[in-house]
Amino acid sequence: MVLALVGMSGPAFALDLQLTGQYSLNRPASLEYDPAFCGLWIANEGPEAILVTLDGLELRRITSDLFRIKAIALEGNDLIVADGGGRFQRLSKNGEALAAPFRIEGEWADTEGMVVDDAGVIITVEDDPEFLTWMAPDGEILRRINTMTLDPPLSEAQGIARDPRTGHLLIVDDYEGSNSLYEFDADGTLLNTASLLPYGIDPEGIAIRPGSNELFIAFDQGASIASFTYTPTLPDGAEPLRPGADCMMF
Repeated sequence: MVLALVGMSGPAFALDLQLTGQYSLNRPASLEYDPAFCGLWIANEGPEAILVTLDGLELRRITSDLFRIKAIALEGNDLIVADGGGRFQRLSKNGEALAAPFRIEGEWADTEGMVVDDAGVIITVEDDPEFLTWMAPDGEILRRINTMTLDPPLSEAQGIARDPRTGHLLIVDDYEGSNSLYEFDADGTLLNTASLLPYGIDPEGIAIRPGSNELFIAFDQGASIASFTYTPTLPDGAEPLRPGADCMMF
């Protein structure tokens, strides 16, 4: 399924998803791919986060000093988690607290998902109010985009993933919004959208496995994780992306 571009013309490649598999998993929300384990970290808005294999076999569970873990992301060789109320904490992959929790600048941030870029900038999505936010490692806000000003608006952003090969950001909008996938470039310019209705209802989390051009999306309705082959939007004249680094354990 290839969608028309938003704001670009003559792309060499447009956003393309091909479903490859789907399995049941209770209450998946925020996702993060971990090449060290060839698995997925999953936050389900409870006190724990879990690490599972790509087909859903549980490997470990961790907790934090937050009242819940609503979003999770890799930060180098460690993890950073958020409670959805503006508080964050850094953990080891064994669940050991690396520092006390800290708070994002300002009074409130309904953080639904996050990623960390190569420079250590934390990129988050919030749905109340509706923001795409870049912040420093200590929580200082660097810049924000009001996603309701986009065309089409992004009203219920739930999960975010970053492709390290392009810096593109992929964000899912849940069923209260458009039930779609939004693709942005590294600067936050909207490139493309794709409906996820053919694959599931109420997308909550997303993760990229660049080593296999693979995408994982968690759907709340039906409690499942779907896998896709994934082609990003690329400009005219661009070469196809080569696979990135893959599972370190194999």
